[in-house]
Amino acid sequence: MTTTQSAAAEDVGALHDLATLALEQWRLDPIAIEPLKIRENAVFRVDLRDGGRVVLRIHRAGYHGDDALHAEFHWMDALAASGIEVPRVVNSKQGRPFESVSSVGVPEGRQIDVLEWVDGQQLGALESGLTGASEDIASRYRTLGGIAARMHNHTSQWSAPAGFVRHSWCEEGLAGAQPLWGRFWELEQLSAAQRAMFERARDAVWQDLSAFGKTREQFGLIHADLVPENVLVDGERLRVIDFDDAGFGWHLFDIATSLYFIRNDPGFDVALDAFVEGYRACRPLADADLRRLPLFMAARSTTYLGWVHNRKETETAKELTPLLIDYACSAVDEYLTGRAAMALA
Repeated sequence: MTTTQSAAAEDVGALHDLATLALEQWRLDPIAIEPLKIRENAVFRVDLRDGGRVVLRIHRAGYHGDDALHAEFHWMDALAASGIEVPRVVNSKQGRPFESVSSVGVPEGRQIDVLEWVDGQQLGALESGLTGASEDIASRYRTLGGIAARMHNHTSQWSAPAGFVRHSWCEEGLAGAQPLWGRFWELEQLSAAQRAMFERARDAVWQDLSAFGKTREQFGLIHADLVPENVLVDGERLRVIDFDDAGFGWHLFDIATSLYFIRNDPGFDVALDAFVEGYRACRPLADADLRRLPLFMAARSTTYLGWVHNRKETETAKELTPLLIDYACSAVDEYLTGRAAMALA
């Protein structure tokens, strides 16, 4: 894993102290705790005396209830049992996948879990794009397409246990009155013209998603955050991490998320073709469905605007908002233009 930090609304020192305190709940012998990423969740690398490493994750307050967090681990366990490599959970001394821990600096308490360490470098990053030669990009995205297809195969066949609860990236969660990540059309940094465009897009996305359908072949549990930062490359091996946003949604939404942040990258066409090739080697993907990608790219784009709108006080939001607006305007314009052309055809 690479070490990436961004400013957070909370005190990193207080989170570090909470992580140190929480480790007493696990049968581990830590010698060093270092922050990897402080954004929504606070993620720490923990070096162990025996030479091993684990990852400790402090969950953001109020994002998932305990039932939803248990569901995340249920699905990860099911994926692992089906042969898909995912980080394995390290249970606490009490045999639980997470514990709720509070401290002087974080008195309200947080859900905290520990996961096995996964070696590798990020497939890419928002700020720097894809790395590697064209053939490397093709190979990696071919593999990623296959992984996504196998996950979708699994969710199409798997029956979740009783009490399984996760949020839904459906038309309501993406374009309803209260989208999962926020009312994107109210983002203060939008111009009047941009705001009007996103309000039109919201109506169009709602209509098109509502008409698309939710069969098991189209809709089910998805990772929902298959961005390059959550795909680790270790030689020829790719592994997906960070199931925090996993929920119910369209498989095409997962695919759009995998490709969204590289839309303007010089390697995009290579990555898209390779992803589709890898996906189709494991699961059908019709050309008609691929033609719907602009819809799902547009829907994905608005979630990021909602995200920064609800976190406007953070340094991360301040830094990323202009870039995310540019990305979203491009995706939504392509979608609305194509939709208008189809209506006139």
